[in-house]
Parts: sequence; C-alpha cells; structure tokens
Amino acid sequence: MQEDQPVPAQPLPTVTAFDWVPDFARGLVRDIKVRWAMEELGLRYGVEILPAFGERSADYLARQPFDQVPAFSDGPLDLFESGAILLYLAQKHPGLLPADEGAAWKARCWLFAAYASVEPFITRLIIYDLFHADKAWAKEAREPAVALVRQKLKRVADALGDAEWLAGIFSVADIAMVTTLENLRGTALVAEQPGLVRYMQRAKDRPAFQRALDAQLADFTGSPPEGWDN
Repeated sequence: MQEDQPVPAQPLPTVTAFDWVPDFARGLVRDIKVRWAMEELGLRYGVEILPAFGERSADYLARQPFDQVPAFSDGPLDLFESGAILLYLAQKHPGLLPADEGAAWKARCWLFAAYASVEPFITRLIIYDLFHADKAWAKEAREPAVALVRQKLKRVADALGDAEWLAGIFSVADIAMVTTLENLRGTALVAEQPGLVRYMQRAKDRPAFQRALDAQLADFTGSPPEGWDN
C-alpha cells in the first residue's frame, strides 16, 4: 500500500515593504493597506523587506513595474497596485465585501473612488506642502488645491452620512478611503468634517489596523541615505 506523503507547506502570501522612509511617510506607505486587509481576514503573511534606495532587480521590476511597494505574491500569482491587491483579497476571502451583490458593488465603487476621485487631489496638496512650501508660487497654487480637497471631503462625508461604513459593513472600501484620508493628517482639513473624523477613528480603533501599523513601523530598521535631513 502506498503511504501518504506529507503535503508540502504552501508558501505564505507575501507583501513587499521598504526598510526605511522619512517620518512624514510612516504609517502611510501603501503596504499598510495590504497588511490591514490581511489582518482583518486573519490570514498569515510574509513580508519581503526592500532597501528604500538603490536599484531594484529585474525580477522585482517584472513584479512591480514602477519600482514601488507593495508587490504581492500568492503562490504563482504576482500582483502590484494596492487597490488591485485589496480587491483580489476581498474577492478571494469572505469578510471584506458585503454578501449582498448591490452592496458589494457599492464597496468596489468606493474602493476605486478612494484612488481615482479623492487621492489625486490630496496628493497635489501634500506635494505643495512637503516639497514646495518655500516657493513663491506655492501659496497661490495651494489655495485652489485646498478648495478641491474640501469639496472631495464634503462629498465623502455627505455620502457616508450617519452610516458607520461606506458600503454597510466594514470593507476594502473603508481600508482604501481611510488610508487615503490619513494623508491629510498634517492638515486640519478632515477636522472640518466631524463625520469623517468619527469614521476614521472607528476604522483606526480596529485591532487589525493597529496590528498592521505596528508591523509596518517595526520593519523600518534601515538607515536614511547619507546626507538626509529629516
């Protein structure tokens, strides 16, 4: 009789992350979105730590063409772009999309909205504040950028209303939106919408978020480049 052979252990899903980023980016690097989703789902995962600076291998660029993090591997499958990874996880594992089809599509819409309708306007403002604040033109350019961010925040707040989450249950839509809005933590803009303040606090009070944040921060063991003034 043929004896049963032990089943080889399957490799853990793996997310890539940097070994160092400036203080202003800690807690914001996009691997936190994937870590948060994995923690919510109760899934074990591995982390591949990459040096923040220096040339990346051809193998990595094949997995992540823009030389960013995260890249994500799940068995033979390689993914890049955190939004796509969130959608993959939510569709593969129950728990981060509503069971109702209409609500699930609403969650998907808000997932895309976080990246396409909200984040670009926040990014423009943050670039002005972080990298061009000392430039003469930045103050004038910043005013319309702030107005557009305020408009986007009001739209999100109005759509959320008194609901706890964007699509009924906590979902990948909320992971995407909260981590996007967190980029404004150096401003007072979110505070102008009390409903969004409560929404973000509810999300960040979730144990899975804290585990993801702690894990990301713990992986910043590298050193800044020579001459870096943080």
